[in-house]
Amino acid sequence: MTNPDYLWWKDGVVYHIYLRSFADSDGDGLGDLPGLISRLDHLNGSQDSLGVDAIWISPFYPSPDKDFGYDVADYLSVDPRYGTQADFDRLVQEAHQRGIRVMIDLVLNHTSDQHPWFVESRASRTSPKRDWYLWRDPRPGQRYPNNWQSVFGGRAWEWDEATRQFYYHMFLKGQPDVNWRNPALRQTMMDVVRTWLDRGVDGFRLDVFSAWFKDADLPDNPPRLGLRGFERQEHRYDTNQPEMAGALAELRALLDSYPERGAVGELFGRGAALASSYCGPHKLHLVFNFAFTDCRWEPAAFLREILGWESALGSDAWPCYVLSNHDVPRHVSRYGGRHAEAVAKVAAAMLLTLRGTPFLYYGEEIGLPNTRLRRSEIVDPPGRRYWPFYAGRDPARCPMPWDGTPNAGFTTGRPWLPVHPSFRQRNVAAQREDPASVFSFYRSLLRLRRSSPALRRGSFRSLVDNPRSGLVYLRQADSQSALVALNFTSQPRRILLEGDRAAGDWRLALSSLPQPAADLSGRQVSLGPHEAAIFLTA
Repeated sequence: MTNPDYLWWKDGVVYHIYLRSFADSDGDGLGDLPGLISRLDHLNGSQDSLGVDAIWISPFYPSPDKDFGYDVADYLSVDPRYGTQADFDRLVQEAHQRGIRVMIDLVLNHTSDQHPWFVESRASRTSPKRDWYLWRDPRPGQRYPNNWQSVFGGRAWEWDEATRQFYYHMFLKGQPDVNWRNPALRQTMMDVVRTWLDRGVDGFRLDVFSAWFKDADLPDNPPRLGLRGFERQEHRYDTNQPEMAGALAELRALLDSYPERGAVGELFGRGAALASSYCGPHKLHLVFNFAFTDCRWEPAAFLREILGWESALGSDAWPCYVLSNHDVPRHVSRYGGRHAEAVAKVAAAMLLTLRGTPFLYYGEEIGLPNTRLRRSEIVDPPGRRYWPFYAGRDPARCPMPWDGTPNAGFTTGRPWLPVHPSFRQRNVAAQREDPASVFSFYRSLLRLRRSSPALRRGSFRSLVDNPRSGLVYLRQADSQSALVALNFTSQPRRILLEGDRAAGDWRLALSSLPQPAADLSGRQVSLGPHEAAIFLTA
């Protein structure tokens, strides 16, 4: 990249790796760091690579795995199942040699109940680390300190018989929340961040960061309509507290003291206004707005969310977009139906051409859908608890299919979750050789985005006010304009643009169809079935 203003977290594309499911090097059925290193050329560094700019790696720290690594027992080490400290250092080195930045997941809202801090905290009421967690007596006349519920079901308070108090856990009882109001705990968490920065990490994904602080008085949350206990409360007092501003300013100052570092936060809560309140100077570089994970496959629904996000952010913040991740069903399964591969390409074109930083989820570059699992194959705690009404997150976490060999080239052993049964046809090796594949289209899109100032930093303007069948929007930079046209239907479409918004000389730079039907004439865009087309000016 020759642009002197280039910022990887702003101009680049981030690829989300769920480490357990990416590549296994030792045959134990779990993906690991050496396996990831062996597949870096898939991501960048070779002529036929995907071409991403950064990777975000799910937790690899020692953990009892009650929530598959999000219950951390040691923030500064590598779980032996995933490799060694030397493996991690080699990963950073090898990734940087390929132009790939490395983001790691930091789970600073809670620890494992097996973390030495919590073991010491629960040892006695007078423990020096007692206040590092949230301990409370029962309320007079009540069993629990308040009415707060756990995300994973049941009460959020667990009784500790030895010390005769409750401790708070927003998630599993094996994931006690830490007390960010304790100065020593807060400083220690900042030291954790500093340690990984010193080891060459480029950035962080902050797990449920907006829940770090709870109201100091722990009042009851107000009720609201919902299906499960957690959803039947308005989370007024257990998330998004005013003290977050000071903690994020301190964190941002630390990040800014190192060159070209970045952080993205997982917001606990929904809405562009809330997400935008955590973005910008003295805050986080990026915050996930998960609106796309709830959208219907309708252009008007996506445009409404895009315009809301653009309006909420203002000039000092930068958007980011995501269609799938390890906590939600894969978007190909949500939207694909009988036209899964064609829909996957349209979705890719939208994600990679909007104003903002795109986050890809491993496997989406080959159109990987959810895997249907039997009850006996479910290992995710909420999936086991709420089956058959909710299958949990496992269907979106199954292993990456690399080729058509047994276990899809993911492992020589038994994979921790089953591979998708279509792996012999849908895999990286097969799609790399097929110029009409989902992977080939992603690769072309990424190359076009990297070379286009308009697609990386240009402004956004919709060219259709009330889209019914497709989106058409303009991205404009000083040196270039790009027009993106997306047909969400299985029928050819002609979309009339408002006014003279598309005036100019355009050339078709990329289409999702092997034989493009896209045409831009005057105020009209013509598209083939499920066609995504990108036009550029000189």
